[in-house]
Amino acid sequence: MTGRRKLLIDVRGDKVDPIEVEDVLAVHPPVSEVVVVGVAGDVEGEQQIKAVVVPAGECGERELIRYCRERLADYKVPRMVEFRDGIPVSTAGKVLRKYLVD
Repeated sequence: MTGRRKLLIDVRGDKVDPIEVEDVLAVHPPVSEVVVVGVAGDVEGEQQIKAVVVPAGECGERELIRYCRERLADYKVPRMVEFRDGIPVSTAGKVLRKYLVD
């Protein structure tokens, strides 16, 4: 757990593993790639879940959030979805999550 502890997102006192949310979204047909990150929430010290999606077809934010609501606990559902043409990766192929938080 030491390597993944930084990845955990604190949502109103609950810890969310972004990999779990990514796994749910990754099987949705219009999603080509997805990365889930925590972004600053309304309350200091708390985070909200943001999904960054590279679409493979037509899909909207509401559709993806509804899809997650059917499969995840409420606190694990992304509150925002950002669509991009690609996910930033390092030369070693590792996802650069720090560029997705803004």
